[in-house]
Amino acid sequence: MKARMMRVAGLLLAGTIAFSIAYTNPIEDINIVAGGNARAGISSEFCTELETYTENTTAVAGVTGAVSDYISSSIEVAAAEVSETDTVMTAMGQEETFGYTNLGIADVDGNLNVREAATTEAKLVGKMPNNAGCEILGIEGDWTKIKSGEVEGYVKSEYLLSGDAALIRAAEVKQTIATVTTMTLYVREQPNTECTIITSMPMGEELEVIEVLDGWVKVNVDSDEGYVCADYVDISTELPKAMTMTEVRYGQGVSDVRVSLVQYATQFVGNPYVWGGTSLTRGADCSGFVLSVYANFGVSLPHSSRSQANCGTKISASEAKPGDLFFYGNGSGINHVAIYIGNGQVVHASSPRTGIKISGAYYRTPVKVVRIIND
Repeated sequence: MKARMMRVAGLLLAGTIAFSIAYTNPIEDINIVAGGNARAGISSEFCTELETYTENTTAVAGVTGAVSDYISSSIEVAAAEVSETDTVMTAMGQEETFGYTNLGIADVDGNLNVREAATTEAKLVGKMPNNAGCEILGIEGDWTKIKSGEVEGYVKSEYLLSGDAALIRAAEVKQTIATVTTMTLYVREQPNTECTIITSMPMGEELEVIEVLDGWVKVNVDSDEGYVCADYVDISTELPKAMTMTEVRYGQGVSDVRVSLVQYATQFVGNPYVWGGTSLTRGADCSGFVLSVYANFGVSLPHSSRSQANCGTKISASEAKPGDLFFYGNGSGINHVAIYIGNGQVVHASSPRTGIKISGAYYRTPVKVVRIIND
């Protein structure tokens, strides 16, 4: 399809003079400029293709230069390396990119709020991280109605890319994901079954793909690299999606400081992951995130998940309350930490792909649980 568009583009560039004078029909323009012979100097096969393309493109009729504009934008998208499997350009100028037919992409520092109605007073129903994709459903004044993942609502239009700008951005930020299709999938240190198991992943967990090998897939697990068997994952190319706003449910006996700590930590969901970082807004790694959250409540922790695991009091996972810390390992020791938020969930700075996110507390097998807040 791209080759066909490039052939038509070549014809259009060769006939630029033909389009310099405004007429109501592009084919009639060529007839007049060519002295009444539309095929003067042009192969009959090529003219037939151009006529067919023109008849099927409603944007061309009555719009001077519309064909040239359309081809130029198509070439620009191709130059941005959007593959034919990612984007399907139709004769009507519509596109289907990563499952979206009217693509929008968040263009904002941090997160783009998704609201229930087209007003800043409306309830917050979700957040779109920067570069998250969505389906544009309609426009209402300064607001755009969108659907992204499980979130549907309104965002400020000024923070949303659309059209060619969205297509080009999509090519830059697309992600290759491996989704686990078996009940428990081992992540191994090397691409073989004889090596150390780093951790295990439950069905449905999404892993960032680093490289696809023969029978194995190299993946990123909370910024730690490992290998999974290709037979037990589905690989797809996707854009980030919006996150729903889920209410955190607390059990009895949870202190006000624990509630406040969890509410404080979860407001940074969607913010970036930065190796060695401690900024809750500009970027933090797993231990930097925990360090900074606890620092807000007057608790000083070291900047290392292994060192943090030696703080406080070790407890069992069944005893965990919101605010306690869950630690995970890679086979050779602790390498990741998350804050328990109740309801079987943790919040953590996961990886450069996902940033700060909420996961099930057992998305990996915890190797240690520690209580820092004694109440």
